[in-house]
Amino acid sequence: MFRLQVLYPHPEDPQHFADHYRNVHLPLAKKLPGVISARFSLDVATANADSPYFATFEADFENEEAMVAAMSSQWGQDVEADVPNYASGGAVVLTYPMESLDSIPA
Repeated sequence: MFRLQVLYPHPEDPQHFADHYRNVHLPLAKKLPGVISARFSLDVATANADSPYFATFEADFENEEAMVAAMSSQWGQDVEADVPNYASGGAVVLTYPMESLDSIPA
């Protein structure tokens, strides 16, 4: 499994972010090919302090090649091009292979 995660710092206009994200950006993201599962949150917190992030998104793919193909597709290009339309605080994009705790000896 390979994960694409996006962390969004606090935007200038949280309501605009939320409205655009739900009504425009996420419908585009739903069309990314090869996504096994995807999740998001507009309510990011930390245990003891204010979070440096406002929102997060993550999508799982079978492998890195599938993620690269998805983001290279027209849908992936449309998703990337839309980010400046709502994320005035920018975005941090992380990609990484996932491992299961089942692979760790007890």
